[in-house]
Amino acid sequence: MRVRPISRWAEYAELVALFFIHGAALSMWFVPLSAVLDANGLQAIKPYAFGTSALAAFVSPLIFGAMADRHFSPARVLCGLALATSAAMALASTAIKLNWNPLMVLALIQLHALASAPTWGITSTIVLARLRDPKRQFGPIRAMATLGWMAGCWIVSALSADASPLAGYGGAVMWLVVAAFTFVLPNVAPLKSENRLTVSQRLGLDALTLLGNKDHRVVFITAALLNIPLAAFYPYTPTHLRELGFDHTSAWMTLGQITEVISMFALARLLTTWRLKWIIVLGLVFGVLRFALCAFDVELWILVGITLHGCSFTLVFITAQIYVDERMDRAWRARAQALLTLMVNGVGNLFGYLGTGLWFAVNAQPDGMRWPVFWGGLSAAVGGVLIFFLIAYHGIGQGLKRPNE
Repeated sequence: MRVRPISRWAEYAELVALFFIHGAALSMWFVPLSAVLDANGLQAIKPYAFGTSALAAFVSPLIFGAMADRHFSPARVLCGLALATSAAMALASTAIKLNWNPLMVLALIQLHALASAPTWGITSTIVLARLRDPKRQFGPIRAMATLGWMAGCWIVSALSADASPLAGYGGAVMWLVVAAFTFVLPNVAPLKSENRLTVSQRLGLDALTLLGNKDHRVVFITAALLNIPLAAFYPYTPTHLRELGFDHTSAWMTLGQITEVISMFALARLLTTWRLKWIIVLGLVFGVLRFALCAFDVELWILVGITLHGCSFTLVFITAQIYVDERMDRAWRARAQALLTLMVNGVGNLFGYLGTGLWFAVNAQPDGMRWPVFWGGLSAAVGGVLIFFLIAYHGIGQGLKRPNE
């Protein structure tokens, strides 16, 4: 699916704009969702509402990744998914606003998750396919998605919609913009298979064979394991901020995106001078520090912890995306990105949202929340992931392009 290399500013602007509006659409739902549910008496379904993305990640990314690899242009697949996501987000927001039955609200949130789950992997595939040197170019372009994420959060706070279904309506409009923008993108034909496809191939399940390579397996598992404690970040950090007296929590949460942007620009340099192993190790170290600082239960340190989120996220998850693009055959790239989505947003989020939800309940005492124990436990969990990666990853598996990794 790799097409002409980018050589003109117009092409860069196209990719930058795609990532920017996609990031804004995602944040306008995901970041305020915790506060919206709390404000509308839906606290009981919050762990399950966030867990819908995990259930969706087990199903739709592989199916639509296989579709983008074999049947339709990735841009057209993204268009259809963006329209479906917009409609589902508007319906879910209406259900919350009108106080529908919580189970109905949860079902609509699940519908939204099924539509949106594959979109990020497909957008990344579209962008990576048009880059001549992904290691140098992807980080700075991907940073535009983070700026879009921040812009979406600022729009929500500017509208005073941090705890209002209005945030969801705004996100639905932004998804319509994503759908419209796909018509600007080139209609790249997928690679056709000469053989009759099996049911497993049509569902994208053949992507699981990629886990047979030890290095692929370790990188994918590390990303999934890190996402388990990370799943607590967006549901519970705004709650902690409000307890400490902060307003406009969606805007405060963008502190992590500031360092995310900086890290993405630095990543282009790091990927050409550091071994991949040590880039991911550094990201995991930042992950340990992020939760450890939140455990101090002090205004300054929780803001510093939020800020470190961007460093950890970029150095682990964006590096993993670049790893997938470099190490996989071009006929497998959409499915490989979908498999990474399944591992991170499926396995990681499922265990993460449900597990951290239970961990939160354990630490919610009658006399108040035990924030130091809550965040301290998550910091220790990331430390365990760091130890696993240091022991398991060697960078000498088949198909590696850089032997020194």
